[in-house]
Amino acid sequence: MDKRSLSERDICTKYITPALRRAGWDELNQIREEVSFTKGRIIVRGKLVSRGKGKRADYILSVKPNIPIAIIEAKENTQAISAGLQQGLEYAETLGIPFVFSSNGDGFILHDRTGMSPTPEVTLSLDQFPSPAELWARYCQWKGLSDDASTVALQDYFDDGSGKTPRYYQVNAVNSAIEAIAKGQDRVLLVMATGTGKTYTAFQIIWRLWKAGQKKRILFLADRNVLIDQTMVNDFRPFAGTMAKLSTQAKTIERADGTSTDLTLALDKRRRIDTSYEIYLGLYQAITGPDESQKLYKEFSRDFFDLIVIDECHRGSAADDSAWREILDHFTSATQIGLTATPKETEYASNIDYFGAPVYSYSLKQGIRDGFLAPYKVIKVHIDRDVQGYRPVQGQLDRDGEEVEDRIYNIKDFDRTLVLDDRTKLVAQKVSEFLKQSGDRMAKTIVFCVDQEHAARMRQALINENADLVAQNHRYVMRITGNDKEGLDQLGNFIDPEAPYPVIVTTSRLLSTGVDAQTCRLIVLDREVGSMTEFKQIVGRGTRVHEDTQKLFFTVMDFRGSTSHFADPEFDGEPVQIYQPGPDDPITPPDDAPQTDDEGAPLSPEPDDDETVLIDPIDPLDPLGGNTGGGPIRKVYVDGVGAVIVAERVEYLDENGKLVTESLRDYTRKALKRQFASLDDFLKRWNGEGRKQAVFEELAAEGLPLGVIAAELGKDLDPFDLICHIAFDAKPLTRRERAESVKKRDVFTKYGPQAKAVLEALLEKYADEGVMNLDDLGVLKIAPFSGMGSVVELVRAFGGKPGFEQAVHDLQSAIYEESA
Repeated sequence: MDKRSLSERDICTKYITPALRRAGWDELNQIREEVSFTKGRIIVRGKLVSRGKGKRADYILSVKPNIPIAIIEAKENTQAISAGLQQGLEYAETLGIPFVFSSNGDGFILHDRTGMSPTPEVTLSLDQFPSPAELWARYCQWKGLSDDASTVALQDYFDDGSGKTPRYYQVNAVNSAIEAIAKGQDRVLLVMATGTGKTYTAFQIIWRLWKAGQKKRILFLADRNVLIDQTMVNDFRPFAGTMAKLSTQAKTIERADGTSTDLTLALDKRRRIDTSYEIYLGLYQAITGPDESQKLYKEFSRDFFDLIVIDECHRGSAADDSAWREILDHFTSATQIGLTATPKETEYASNIDYFGAPVYSYSLKQGIRDGFLAPYKVIKVHIDRDVQGYRPVQGQLDRDGEEVEDRIYNIKDFDRTLVLDDRTKLVAQKVSEFLKQSGDRMAKTIVFCVDQEHAARMRQALINENADLVAQNHRYVMRITGNDKEGLDQLGNFIDPEAPYPVIVTTSRLLSTGVDAQTCRLIVLDREVGSMTEFKQIVGRGTRVHEDTQKLFFTVMDFRGSTSHFADPEFDGEPVQIYQPGPDDPITPPDDAPQTDDEGAPLSPEPDDDETVLIDPIDPLDPLGGNTGGGPIRKVYVDGVGAVIVAERVEYLDENGKLVTESLRDYTRKALKRQFASLDDFLKRWNGEGRKQAVFEELAAEGLPLGVIAAELGKDLDPFDLICHIAFDAKPLTRRERAESVKKRDVFTKYGPQAKAVLEALLEKYADEGVMNLDDLGVLKIAPFSGMGSVVELVRAFGGKPGFEQAVHDLQSAIYEESA
């Protein structure tokens, strides 16, 4: 057999795999071939969505499942033995694998990424491939793992037999955390973008440490009840029987597979704790509070827990004086793992300062690039009152008959201290318009408002804009805020991909973090988002991919300029420690330093809009989404002050992943010219297409906003004239002008009276309603045709169906004959 004639697959089967077997590698548990470890980036072209090619390694070798240690790239024998090395090194860097091999079937080249070998690259014969024990020993030496730590690091992952395996970055995060803890590190930070499965990652960490006997009593902390409940019945389900919730309120929760279960509680009605469980899940707000009687965590001894996992640890636990931090300080002897998508870094509040540098980070950018997270489009809408400001006329009275203070009100005032109802109605109109033009009015949508009152007004405005769908189901639009029980009761349905209602929800802060809205396709920002941390969290509501419902990308519609954060270098950047102690300064930030925001500007004494309020004395029912001041804010309501759109832009990700901004008209012109090189090219396609509607359906699939452009021009044009005018600067004719031109040319003379009447009526239908599919026999069933005779009779007037279709084709040719 000529080795040089063999395919790459043959080289693997006949030479590489046998060499691995001889070296002691177990084919069933340690060798995986053709391993796809990314899904391939989702590419959006208008409404056409495709997925790029994922990355695939020829071989990944693992000491045990999900503990990878080596990668092999194979090539045909006609190539050099080292031909796959550069590709293997690129993959190994992504996968965190230290040993990289390349082979063409003659032998191996080994590249040692640990830096511990005297020569990074060596050539090996087929019989010199290292054994699993040899590579693991070198790995442990590189990582500094003792024999005991090595045993913990080799603890099995949980496997339910379903074939579900963690993604490569989850494996990296779990293994990095386990190794750090096995070596004695007691504060561990993991940074993982929203939608990448932090809870599942936390479960595998807890499972392995628990099974290894390293950690026996564990506390999982979160700040949303829904997070605790769903975690217990889904990702943490294997802990059933040893797991309980620190709550007195019994609940029945539906699992991801449709079954339901009752939550096990660790508290009785008198808040006495059952200490017989091993895994406890608790809500921050439920186990602490301003009063000593609320500090339930103090009922546990300080050394009760061996491990504490803090979900969304940026939300307050970073600050030294926060209520949540006191829980962590009480159990200071426990190993503590912080999970966050957005490390909070200000000069005086830092979870890096508390937890240390992240042992692993996986960013939004990387998640989109790998295809695990959804890319996004951004639509920026500028309203005249926001851009120009509003100054009341002299003597302007508000709704209560009081004179409005004479000053210039701007975007920071609207819906906070001054309410212009016309502005709210305009936002609702544009949101509804977008859903209608997208072709999917059932697309799950979150509208972020200034506060609960604004969310209530926005709900009403959206109901009025969508009265037809609200009539079908009153839950089409709902407000979901902390003080709205009916809304909160529907939160589970909103995030359930199987539940159609609610479709549009208005909120202030309740949905900004931690809510797993897999099918959310539209995020509307009608409030300023000053904090980069909160902005990343809000964007994260849309980043989940849900292929069953074809949710592959999402749209951000911004009315307040909040998406300027996209241009900030800190967006999706690496976490940065801002505090810089001098030579004689303590390593920890001073407690009495003045508070500043992310940009270093002084903070006001009262919480600002972008801060998270844990306890709200004004509205205790809504600790996360209500009034953040020291007292009720009086809002001024001014009626009769109009608002209009002054600019509307589309921002999209280009092929290099950069956001590009254009006007709708320029965007449409360029997109059309990509479809049709010239006017002649378009006319040739148009005249050759028997069914004209097919051209527009194809353009609609590309996401071209012809309807928006038509509204902008304010003329009654059909898509044919829009294309000619927008793309090629041809003079447009209205549908009525085209119809009148056909009548003047008297093109119906060859038909009998009944056929002529049908064609004249079809022409009127085109002029009045823009009907394009004139050859659809179904149109003959409605007025005025239904009064002319039956469908069979009318078609017979043309000599049968072929004659009718030819007549309609000739009519359409006549309509578009005059194309300047």
